[in-house]
Amino acid sequence: MSKVARSTVTIVNRLGLHARPAMDFVHCASRFDASITVRRGTQEVDGKSIMQLMLLAATCGTQLEVVAEGHDADEAIASIVELVGAGFNED
Repeated sequence: MSKVARSTVTIVNRLGLHARPAMDFVHCASRFDASITVRRGTQEVDGKSIMQLMLLAATCGTQLEVVAEGHDADEAIASIVELVGAGFNED
């Protein structure tokens, strides 16, 4: 049975989820075996794909739902929540 964890995060960095933060997100997500899905409204993308993340056009203030599925889902969500909450260390 796969473990599922989820959290809603708000993009807080001034420039939003542009190329560098998307790369940081993917780098963080890729450290885990869990599959990572990111949702904005009805749009759903692979959290381990820079290009797909950028398609979300997530500007500052955008809320995203992050869902991880796998044995390390809790750890993956915690790490991603910390990264996003820190504004991708940009500001």
